[in-house]
Amino acid sequence: MKKSVKNIEQPKPAPVPGVIDQNAETLAREITWFVNVVNKKLLDFFPAEKLYLSADKEKSEVIVNSDDITPAITDVPIPDLSNDHSVYSDFVSYYKLNPDERLLLILALMPYVQPHLLDAFFSVNKATGRGYTEFGGVKGSRHGGFIPTIETALFLLGGNDLSYRFKLYRIFEPDHVFFAHNILQLDQGSTTEPFYCSIINVTDEYVDFFTTGNLRKPQFSPDFPAKRLTTGMEWSDLIVDEYTMQQLDEIRIWLQYGQTLQTDWGMSKKIKPGFKALFHGSPGTGKTLTAMLLGKLFNLDVYRIDLSMVVSKYIGETEKNLEKVFKKAENKKWILFFDEADALFSKRTSISDSNDKYANQEVAYLLQRLEDYPGLVILASNMRNNVDEAFTRRLNSIIHFQKPQGRERLRIWSAGFSTECIPPDSDHLQQIAHQHELSGGSIMNVIQYASLMALNRSDKKIEVDDIILGIKKEFKKEGKTM
Repeated sequence: MKKSVKNIEQPKPAPVPGVIDQNAETLAREITWFVNVVNKKLLDFFPAEKLYLSADKEKSEVIVNSDDITPAITDVPIPDLSNDHSVYSDFVSYYKLNPDERLLLILALMPYVQPHLLDAFFSVNKATGRGYTEFGGVKGSRHGGFIPTIETALFLLGGNDLSYRFKLYRIFEPDHVFFAHNILQLDQGSTTEPFYCSIINVTDEYVDFFTTGNLRKPQFSPDFPAKRLTTGMEWSDLIVDEYTMQQLDEIRIWLQYGQTLQTDWGMSKKIKPGFKALFHGSPGTGKTLTAMLLGKLFNLDVYRIDLSMVVSKYIGETEKNLEKVFKKAENKKWILFFDEADALFSKRTSISDSNDKYANQEVAYLLQRLEDYPGLVILASNMRNNVDEAFTRRLNSIIHFQKPQGRERLRIWSAGFSTECIPPDSDHLQQIAHQHELSGGSIMNVIQYASLMALNRSDKKIEVDDIILGIKKEFKKEGKTM
């Protein structure tokens, strides 16, 4: 029976040293159990070869008296983790992992925590002059130890019992918790080789999770073309018109009660998971800031997808690049922010050649991925009409970020200056706010310019003339004149 997929609670940051010690102690007990189980399996399978795992780093195999070997897996006393409070034991308890799943998880962790313990699997079969086919596994290009494959796990868990091996296949299904939550990954390498030759990897973030207690934040790279966004501002600092704020409240309420609606109210069968919103409006009107503030308000990570690294002219590459992000984000409650989303979500063309056909296939993939994602996805565009109707029909909310009016501009001017400087008086700021139509981003550019000019004069007073000159610079950037 397959494990149901549940959300993993985010661990508390910066665990104290005692937590790390606790994790190490629990994993040491689990590894001892793993060694006993594997040694019994090797003894039963190769009684004449005397191949055993060893905790001695100086040896890759050990001759052990059979009386010292613990019985088979069903009889080996499995560590009781009920009184442990390490991250690993909490994980095992939360998902009610059975012995097979626990053994698989420790096998996958071994190259990261105790790689030398798997050295016995490099033993040479004297009959063939090469390694044992039963062991599976590979040697990495840089990692000097044994890297297990699915075949390694099937051998340890099922041996030659074909019926039991076939039943074990369920552990490697995509909807098993190990893969649905991106805890384990499979690297098949060449698709021409059997699937069960796939390498079993623990994702970097979960290596950290089981050892230090923290989920590692993914780093921006070609393998993860997204960057985490943060802000020092607070929700109270967001200045938008009243109607826009009412619409944003719907997203805020969903972030707070969406899970309750899906589970406690039983709506998961009737409505799609997640929340999808389109933010559209001129640059500098607060679209990106709003995404960051929503994340900060609910302690959720916000990732802006770098579309320059995602969109590819090569057929199928765009989908592959996006899959890396969605796969990493699954079940972590991240907010995904697609800035300048027109590059991905623009209107489809009529099919006139094969390129148009594949471009439309990308749209179909995106639609499916958006519908399946259980978290908040925000598409940002300067123009609403640039986004394909197929996407807008599936959006929960479409919010227009208009340029701030006089009242909103005055609030931005009044709150924008440093407390270390002396800004112009309220009458001057009110006059500037009502006379000059600027976006919030442009206003902050002017404030930065005027503040730098004051610092250059070794003065704390902000001059109105500098503000006016800064406004002229902003207008010139937009091709306007005062």
